[in-house]
Amino acid sequence: MNEWTLIANADLSGAEGELTHNFSDAWVYVNDELMGVFEVPCKIPVLKSGNCNIKVYPTVRNNGISATKKIYPFVAEYEINADLVQNEVLTINPITRYKTGLDFWIEDFEDAAPKFTSDPTSASDMISGSDPNILQWGNFYGVVQLNAIDSTWIAYTQNDFINWPRGQELYLEVDYFSTNDLVTGVIGISATEVKNNINYQINRQDPATVKWKKIYIEMKEIVGNSPNAEYFKISLQAGLDPGDANGFIILDNIKVVHF
Repeated sequence: MNEWTLIANADLSGAEGELTHNFSDAWVYVNDELMGVFEVPCKIPVLKSGNCNIKVYPTVRNNGISATKKIYPFVAEYEINADLVQNEVLTINPITRYKTGLDFWIEDFEDAAPKFTSDPTSASDMISGSDPNILQWGNFYGVVQLNAIDSTWIAYTQNDFINWPRGQELYLEVDYFSTNDLVTGVIGISATEVKNNINYQINRQDPATVKWKKIYIEMKEIVGNSPNAEYFKISLQAGLDPGDANGFIILDNIKVVHF
């Protein structure tokens, strides 16, 4: 089985934004029997023959943790019927798309108005970048430079998320190219309280080998544990990593996805 391909869902009319993904694994069923969870690309031994129904589910490393592989709930499974022949290889090229009926909030840094604002206490700020050696999608990305003077960055969404579902699947997707740790959080806001709930850290990369990566961060639990919050914001914060003279955080295609 080869790696996943993510294609557009015509019913969404482009609302899903850039079709970036990191479906690193697959749950595989043959005739509704689980064969296992496999990192793609892979070869899967199957002790079945004849016409079989094969279902393959796009799988992510939840919160970037390899030990927590989860079927991503917002994209479709790949299904085929095929004849399996003993001692022969069937090549599968799995394709998936975002499901119809999803709600997307996207910051792709292509609009004139930024969707994140820096806190007044933040020493650094996010600006637009367009270095062709870094740029992968569109015309711009967001970049934060950290150094001994501008050593902290604290920001949150301009949007107030009022209609996030409680107790249901809710994810933050982020494409990142960074040499400094970044902490994500969810701010729950009510008439009497503003609480920044730290969620997960996006880890730094070695400057010599830094490349674009994608992470899927689950927010269902942290939102469900804020029953008194009337609305939410996403927070991002970073401090210059100890021992470093400088570092940078580059982000693109930040998405909030839910049904």
